[in-house]
Amino acid sequence: MRFLLYNIRYGVGSGASMHVPLPGAGYLIGNKGNLAKITDFIASADADIVGLIEVDSGSIRSRKIHQAEIIAQSLAMNTSYECKYGESSINQLLPIVRKQGNAFLAADRVHGETFHYFDTGIKRLIIELEMADFAIFLVHLSLKYRHRHLQLRHLYDLIKATKKPVIVAGDFNTFWGEDEIYLFMRAAGLWSANVEGLPSYPSRAPRKELDFILHQKEVHITNFEIPQVHYSDHLPLICDFEVDKT
Repeated sequence: MRFLLYNIRYGVGSGASMHVPLPGAGYLIGNKGNLAKITDFIASADADIVGLIEVDSGSIRSRKIHQAEIIAQSLAMNTSYECKYGESSINQLLPIVRKQGNAFLAADRVHGETFHYFDTGIKRLIIELEMADFAIFLVHLSLKYRHRHLQLRHLYDLIKATKKPVIVAGDFNTFWGEDEIYLFMRAAGLWSANVEGLPSYPSRAPRKELDFILHQKEVHITNFEIPQVHYSDHLPLICDFEVDKT
């Protein structure tokens, strides 16, 4: 089975175009043609499950297009999307921001999804996707170190309550790479698919390992790669894996 993880940065692209005509303007005006490039890349990866971070669900920035649904339709996959802020967050009231979330795309082998929420930080969403033989958690952790570690504690409890082998994937915002989450990984019985600790951010000159695919011992990684595509400020992660039958 193949899993693709990609922080697509709301489809706004990367590089100098993000700062025309003003610094950061790309976050507001978007990039009309970039989503098609992202979709073509995802299609070429031929993944069974896709985890998307930073998806626009229909703001003026994306020209009212729900990016996860458009990509899923192109790939003939199902989608599971939710806003990444808690239900009581003020961000749910703000234009553009309230349309920001994360999503899974998967074939019809999905058994169900559950939305959990961290109790600290701004980005609180955890999507749990249940498959026949394993479960995947998709997260986008806080930029604040203290909040990240409180979130990891919550995530640990969810993992321990799961009866199936677990994969945890997402943008962890770990500015010190795997060293920052080493104790969490060992406590939860997780290993990184990226055994060489290859960086994924920023995409044009990667220096930091922010994005992770972590797995328990019943999940065996048979291939891992970080394609050098520059449609976002993050590089995508792809891994092939097998799961022990219970």
